[in-house]
Amino acid sequence: MLGIAGDSAAGKTTLTKGLVEALGSDRITAICVDDYHRYDRVERKGLPFTPLHPSCNYIEVMEQHLQLLALGQPILKPVYNHQQGTLDRPVLVEPREFVIAEGLLPLHSRLARACFDVTVYLDPPEAIRRDWKIARDTGKRGYTPEQVIEELGRREPESAAYIRPQRASADIVVRFSPIEERGETLADPLSAYVLLRPTIGHPDLASVLSDDTRRAMHLKLMRDEDGKPVDALHCHAYAERALTTQVEEAIWRELRTDDPLPGGLGQLNGNGQRSDPLAIVQLLLLFHLFAARGRTAPDPAVAGLPG
Repeated sequence: MLGIAGDSAAGKTTLTKGLVEALGSDRITAICVDDYHRYDRVERKGLPFTPLHPSCNYIEVMEQHLQLLALGQPILKPVYNHQQGTLDRPVLVEPREFVIAEGLLPLHSRLARACFDVTVYLDPPEAIRRDWKIARDTGKRGYTPEQVIEELGRREPESAAYIRPQRASADIVVRFSPIEERGETLADPLSAYVLLRPTIGHPDLASVLSDDTRRAMHLKLMRDEDGKPVDALHCHAYAERALTTQVEEAIWRELRTDDPLPGGLGQLNGNGQRSDPLAIVQLLLLFHLFAARGRTAPDPAVAGLPG
């Protein structure tokens, strides 16, 4: 089971869709834990908190359902209609070979976190997330730009109190952003900065990283927010496609599977655009899903598995 947390419009759904596309919906179950909202959009207007607050969500039900999915049991999942802002009829969800739970608060509680084999926090710069949220909410959810900006202001205290603290509990932290050292701006394709914390084992990248592929990706040791050392993987959006393909194929070989490298990775919102850094991040997460499911036999010293 994989848990993906992050603020509204941080890219959770885009990341998840690529993983589902890669493995196939017959092998992977993906749910959004924002479906556990207690109140519809009309009811929320009279409340002193926003959907980011745990009191606005059925956290205990979410925890119970995550435990059931982890045990291979089906759930009757609530449904929040983001387009209409309504609470719709629940749906039966059955866990398949792999399960992804993404949303605002999947890592909020210790019990929820314990259900996952690997956890991810998406941490884009606020300026980028703000633009993504305005574009999404005006294009798909019927809001005006002014309403989105006002809502962002209302949500900020609860984002600081409940959403961003989940970053500290994630095994992997991903930030898509321009490379300021190269003079890039928000208009340029976004690279990926990936913190690989030692809370879980990660693929052996020694065979992937070389002087030839350094233009596409490199790894360095840095300090995490708590001052502890952590591996930081940099995936460069400016690299030539041939180089990123070489990196993707090398990571896929680490999975030790006979399946071909899947298509559909790195796709941005179904508009035909591809992000090579996104594809690399998705491949890293596939490694962890395969390793946790026991479908690969990674080196125990590398993957943190018992020998």
